[in-house]
Parts: sequence; C-alpha cells; structure tokens
Amino acid sequence: MENFLVKGGRNEFLVPYVSLDASKGTCELSGESSLEYTGEFYDQIITWLKQYSTEESKQLVFAFKLTYFNTSSYKAILGTLRELKRQQDIGKKVVVQWFYPEDDSDMLMDAQDLMESAEIEMELIAHQSEE
Repeated sequence: MENFLVKGGRNEFLVPYVSLDASKGTCELSGESSLEYTGEFYDQIITWLKQYSTEESKQLVFAFKLTYFNTSSYKAILGTLRELKRQQDIGKKVVVQWFYPEDDSDMLMDAQDLMESAEIEMELIAHQSEE
C-alpha cells in the first residue's frame, strides 16, 4: 500500500501537512486547514484510511496537530474521525491523538466537541506553543 503525503502550505488557501504512512501505521494532520475544495481534499484521506483498514492489520495511530481550521474543515475532520470510529467498531486497532497548544482553550473545546460528535475516544495532549 502506498503512503500519502501533502507538504501543505500557505498561499491563497491554507493547506495542512498530511502524512499517511502505511509501513509505520502512523498518520499526521497538522498546520492550518482552510481549503477551497475541502471535501475533495479530505475524501482522499478517508479513502486512504478505508484502504488501510482492508489491506493492513497493524495498529493505526492518527495524530491531529492542527493550529487552525475553518468550518468546512471542521466538518471534514469530523468525517475523518467517523471513519476512524467505524474502523474501531469493526475491530481495528486505532488510536487517535489530538495535540493542542496548552494556552488554546478554543482548540481544546473544538477537540472535545469533535470527540463527542464522532463518538470516538481521543488522547488530548497539551503542548507548549511554538511562538
């Protein structure tokens, strides 16, 4: 199975960094997410996750390290979390980690809302801001 990588960046839109590594069973979504075609972008991630669940048997660890996302990205992230929950429900080992700056209570609340809406457990991990 192939890995999936988007280096991310900032121009007219904010594209998050995405690393989906099948050989290690690790995924990372980080940076800022405010895209023109949010659904299409996140559909690629969900498609990769579905393929991983059918082709791989090892544990998957998905780390969210976002510093900003807009409303359409929130909805797409929720869809991603629901796919991860679906995989858990069919017996796959999935760990979800949500990293947030310890001084960003809004990001923590967003993570808690997403966790509740997707009905998935996440490790909420505070870290010091890089400012």
